[in-house]
Amino acid sequence: MNTTFEDLGFDPEILGPEDEQKRTIRQKLMSTARKAARQVPFMEDVIAGYFCALDPSTPTKVRATVFAALAYFVLPIDTIPDFLIGVGFGDDATVLMAAIAMIRSHMREDHYQAAREALKDGEL
Repeated sequence: MNTTFEDLGFDPEILGPEDEQKRTIRQKLMSTARKAARQVPFMEDVIAGYFCALDPSTPTKVRATVFAALAYFVLPIDTIPDFLIGVGFGDDATVLMAAIAMIRSHMREDHYQAAREALKDGEL
């Protein structure tokens, strides 16, 4: 059986063990979410999208879309660097809004509940 990331076509030899991959993604996502919380008002949707992508019942195309948008969000160097106060997360927010609009029909209440708990606790 393929792992979460093998299903998306990522090479496990390059990415390392799946548990480490998920831990790294969670750490980077929460770190960036804390920095962007004031500038990205729909952070609950972003985190719910993350939980949607981890859900095995979510179609592979949807999962790939979410992981690509989250990767763009957590990378510090992109079209507009995130360290620029006020505008740094603008391009990230645009990419995330587009991805969430595309996958919203796959996001369920349990994904949102998990997001609310993660944001409240500060841990994914």
